[in-house]
Amino acid sequence: MDESPADVEILEKATCYDGFFRLSKYRLRHRLFAGGMSPVMSRELFERGHAVAVLLYDPVRDRVVLLEQFRIGALEAPGGPWLVEIVAGIVEDGETPEAVARRECREEAGVEPSILEPICSYMVSPGGTSETISLYCGRVNSEGIGGLHGLADEAEDIRVSTVAFDEAWAMFQAGRINSAAPVIALQWLAMNRADLRRRWTGEMPR
Repeated sequence: MDESPADVEILEKATCYDGFFRLSKYRLRHRLFAGGMSPVMSRELFERGHAVAVLLYDPVRDRVVLLEQFRIGALEAPGGPWLVEIVAGIVEDGETPEAVARRECREEAGVEPSILEPICSYMVSPGGTSETISLYCGRVNSEGIGGLHGLADEAEDIRVSTVAFDEAWAMFQAGRINSAAPVIALQWLAMNRADLRRRWTGEMPR
């Protein structure tokens, strides 16, 4: 629906916590589809800024770059808190998403993509956070990529490896890749892989 200033009435906004992240509490009401306004409701909003994620892909070798690192949000997940992910980072003030993508590729994987292909921008969990992720696919030569990376002053401990696309897809299907950014990126690559290889190398998948 089209939004106007009258669609949402914010009665009160308070900051509950303001540190590395911010937690705000709202009292508000909003327009109803059936007409009129909703009752006054209370909602907390987790504000952690916006982020960028990059699936690094070698179209010649048909390999993708995957990262493993500890994630507090997965502390009680069935598979444990070390997740298989892709390059990602927070957008700082004054940075463009593409600049963040290139910086994070250097910091987390030790590589600079020669091409960044935009995939999409999506809201992570709009029921409780304002965060969005700008998602890219980056062209790289995967030879020599791997090892341990990350910034010590950010307590990053990242293990980087490359796997064949088919292996990465099997990991996704088996549930070993289960966070949103790599899931969306791998599904996009599955749909666009032939076209991407034509444009980036002139080759077709075997």
